[in-house]
Amino acid sequence: MFTGLVEEKGTVVSLDDLGDSVRITIRGPVVTSDAAHGDSIAVNGCCLTVVDPTDDTFSADVMRESLDRTSLGDLTAGAEVNLERAMQAGARMGGHIVQGHVDGTATLLDRTPSEHWEVVRFSLPPELARYVVDKGSITVDGTSLTVVEAGDDWFSVSLIPTTLADTVLGTRQPGDRVNLEVDVIAKYVERLLEKGAHA
Repeated sequence: MFTGLVEEKGTVVSLDDLGDSVRITIRGPVVTSDAAHGDSIAVNGCCLTVVDPTDDTFSADVMRESLDRTSLGDLTAGAEVNLERAMQAGARMGGHIVQGHVDGTATLLDRTPSEHWEVVRFSLPPELARYVVDKGSITVDGTSLTVVEAGDDWFSVSLIPTTLADTVLGTRQPGDRVNLEVDVIAKYVERLLEKGAHA
């Protein structure tokens, strides 16, 4: 489990095509400081399993389905990515419950800068729209954010200076694809209500 509080921006060192998967190597000295084989690290919100950690890099194998269903398939060497280690039991929950399971992708539509923050709008896939509400939680590229406004096919968030500086959302441009994870509690509530209706 994660919290959506990005620990650092890492850099993609290489992507090695293995046919039905890609081995991605990422430089991130903070998240690799205590990384071991088999640990979980979220990369732009996708939970990946660490293999071959070194002093400041780690590798992970990404299945073809993950490449097709997330923005990880868009990555190239040199790209910056958001990184977060799995949450430790007893640690503060600073963001919200994040599983690292991407529900879909969205496109950045536009950015409206202000003196100290930016309002950013993203497209909203129809199958995810029912889970996104005003002032609710959403994860964008692994970053826990509060929804400002939710439309039928879009939503907006406000990015404070820390988020702009410390995550890849600060440099995302209109047309860029991002990973979305909606609030898992909403999905469980929906499922329970469906089962209750058929009980």
